[in-house]
Amino acid sequence: MTGRESNTEMIATLRITLATMLTLAVTALTAPAAQPARPNVIVILTDDQGTVDLGAAGATDLETPHLDALARRGVRFTQFYAAAPVCSPSRAGLLTGRHPIRAGVPSNAPSRPGHPGMPAGEITIAEMLKAAGYTTAHVGKWHLGYSPETMPLGQGFDFSFGHMGGCIDNYSHFFYWDGPNGHDLFRDGREVHAPGRFFADLMVEEAAGFIERHRDRPFFLYFAINEPHYPYQGDLKWLEHYTHLKYPRNLYAAFLSTMDERIGRLIAKLDALGLRERTIVIFQSDHGHSTEERAHFGGGSAGPYRGAKFSLFEGGIRVPAIVSWPGRLPQDEVRSQMAYGCDWLPTIAELCGVALPSSSLDGKSLVPVIRSAFAPSPHDVLHWQFGASWAVRAGDWKLLFDVVDTTRRAPGERIAGAFLVNLRDDPSETTNLAAARPDVVARLKRLRTEWEAGLSR
Repeated sequence: MTGRESNTEMIATLRITLATMLTLAVTALTAPAAQPARPNVIVILTDDQGTVDLGAAGATDLETPHLDALARRGVRFTQFYAAAPVCSPSRAGLLTGRHPIRAGVPSNAPSRPGHPGMPAGEITIAEMLKAAGYTTAHVGKWHLGYSPETMPLGQGFDFSFGHMGGCIDNYSHFFYWDGPNGHDLFRDGREVHAPGRFFADLMVEEAAGFIERHRDRPFFLYFAINEPHYPYQGDLKWLEHYTHLKYPRNLYAAFLSTMDERIGRLIAKLDALGLRERTIVIFQSDHGHSTEERAHFGGGSAGPYRGAKFSLFEGGIRVPAIVSWPGRLPQDEVRSQMAYGCDWLPTIAELCGVALPSSSLDGKSLVPVIRSAFAPSPHDVLHWQFGASWAVRAGDWKLLFDVVDTTRRAPGERIAGAFLVNLRDDPSETTNLAAARPDVVARLKRLRTEWEAGLSR
């Protein structure tokens, strides 16, 4: 081969190489961009946790380092409301994005086998995400039905472990309320036994196993821990740690720190698997602390707020709440906009890029609020109904009707008629302004009437 032939061949090869590179470049520019993997979602729902019972919320007598760390890596809300002041309707509101009455759960579901609860036709977060390719799991407390069609596997969950009723002893896993006492521990709808094992430890084991098995595809985990709901059964080390606190705060505090430690283990599993920045973690209490006899008539705290569990005063419905997604959402920030439990479903849908259910929703996406402290609340008005009591909040005004005050102990004292407060001036709800401001009472009553008329839609 001559030198001229060699040069000609080299030039030809170079032209082919350049043409190939150009083709690849054009293909890369014109081809559709690869869709990023959808984030995992974990909803941590605590049980009977007081409004201010969190170090990040200002509690100085409690140790909650793991939840405080979650707040530092996320956004914490100061005016976040439960959908109801008791367990079942609050959970129904969170899981469906619909007011508990609209979701068919106006009060607590039965805690005995064979009894239905939330109608099977309601669309849950699990069903919404499952339709988008997620694997779904419930771990912990259910309390939304005790029949096959209303237990977790009938409501969109691929896997379930926990108790179906309102509460259990954490070591025997029996429901001790009125006889005959029943064992309440199920995996995928079948009764299982683990006598002597602390329930929160079992929860972490089951949840960690689920995460491990599904680490390579999007998953949704509903981690509904049954603490600090009575019976108060904190770890010995925490009982000893809080001996300086008065009874029953010492018992409640020990159980709360026991809970915080288990939540820390769950989040540590995400870190160990390198999933933390691929996972949205949402935290909320289902309602305020309990002042029932079984809860030693208290232990939790609503801070400056009046009321507790079962009450529509602030202490019964204003709850701690956090959302965290490191690298994608703001960190170590606080939001004071009004929000509530029904908002999580549409918020998750927007963050994950999935379609909303076709049913009418009461919740609104909190994404604008999460991203900016200056975004307006998605709600001009919020409504609550529990038994004969109801409440409506519009701006700073809140009107309650036949409200029950459980501040000191449940079942509490009923205050008949209208009770009007301005939360900006009177956050503790001490002064009834109904007689002084009949114009505001009339306006909020009209809002209530309009809301009731729309419930059938």
